[in-house]
Formats: sequence, structure tokens, C-alpha cells
Amino acid sequence: MAILKFSASAVAAQIAHARACKTFLPNWNGPVDRPALILIVGNGVHLRSNGIDGTTTRIVTTEQADPSFAFADGMNPFRDTDWMAQRRMAFRDLTGQFYTDILDDVQVLIDRGRGAIRLATDGHSIRVFVRRASDYLIGGTYEVPSGLGGTFRVILKDACDTFAIVQNCGNSAFWEYEDDNAAPMSRERAARQGIGASAYSHKRCEDFDAMQPYRVPLDALMELDDRRVA
Repeated sequence: MAILKFSASAVAAQIAHARACKTFLPNWNGPVDRPALILIVGNGVHLRSNGIDGTTTRIVTTEQADPSFAFADGMNPFRDTDWMAQRRMAFRDLTGQFYTDILDDVQVLIDRGRGAIRLATDGHSIRVFVRRASDYLIGGTYEVPSGLGGTFRVILKDACDTFAIVQNCGNSAFWEYEDDNAAPMSRERAARQGIGASAYSHKRCEDFDAMQPYRVPLDALMELDDRRVA
């Protein structure tokens, strides 16, 4: 994951342009009827309005750029001599156009007085990145998505403005009982069916707290009372 940083005032200008327009550049699915921001990865990396006015071309290419667009820090071909190396670090060899849905979220940050807008990208998706490492407490307890449809409770071991290092702590072990002719069954399911563990010849246990510390995106950390869907 890479973090792209933009001047909030430059992004605000692109949002104002988009909202002042009545027609908009189409996306891959066809016509668009509302203002938005487009991320261009090509001749630099920049955000631009999707609005069409008398000075805006209907053709967007990765080769064309305008100094008025909102360029990511370090990736401005009009100013940064090593912009191409910085772009490759963030996107490897990927170039293209990303029609985003971040305008409203970015506007909220601008209205709160943020001087910079940060976006997180894995090369295929773009999202607003709000939190910073200083927003979290080293040694504090948080939750992270487990990848199994729920969450793990974790202790924060270390953090930077991109990733956090966490250690599982306080999670229940998961037991499965099985025999040679039956599919694995959880202890809870076996109890509901009135089957004792002694009826099975093997058992397996996943002790989630025994996992080694691991890395997660910083904004995957959730406060214990945060009700985001995992």
C-alpha cells in the first residue's frame, strides 16, 4: 500500500471546478451526472475535476497534465526531478485513470481545515486515509479485520503512518472435532447436535493468540467501540 499526499487547497480547487460544471467526463460504465475527482497515473500523479467546461478537453490521457491539477507530493513532473521513480514506488508499472468516489469524504477534511489530503492505494483501489500513527497508543488494545468474517483483538506493538505491527491478544481458541468419515465440526456445533468430543478420533485447535506479530494497514485498526463492518 502506498500513501499519496496532496495539497488540500489544490484539491479544493478541483472540487470547486467539478461542482461548477453541469456536464462531466464519462467513466468506464458510461455517462456521469455528478461531480467527482479522477486520479491520473501517468505524466505524474494528479487529481483532476471530472467537470467539462469550455476549457476542458473531453479526452483524458495519462500523457497530458496541467500545472493547475492537484499533484501528489513528489510526483509533479513540472517540479520534481525524480517524479517517475516516486510514481513507480507507488504504482510499479501501472498507469491509467481512476474515477474515484472520494469527493465528499475529501470535502469533509477540507472543511475541517486539513492542510493536506492523504489517499491510500494498493494500485487498484483508492481511498481516503485519515488516521496517523500519533492517533494510536502503542500498547493499546484494538481490533482488526480477521479475514475470516470477524475481527481479532490485538495489542499495538508499533506503527508508522502507513502500517501497524500488532499482536493478537484476548481471542478465543477455535476447536474442531472430526472423524475419518465426517467433515470438521466446531465444538459449538457438536454441542448443539448432542455429540461429545469423545465420539471423534481427532481434534484440531486454532490458537489465534499464538500467532506471531503481523502487519496491517494503519487505518485497519479499530477502537473497541468502533462498529465498522470487518
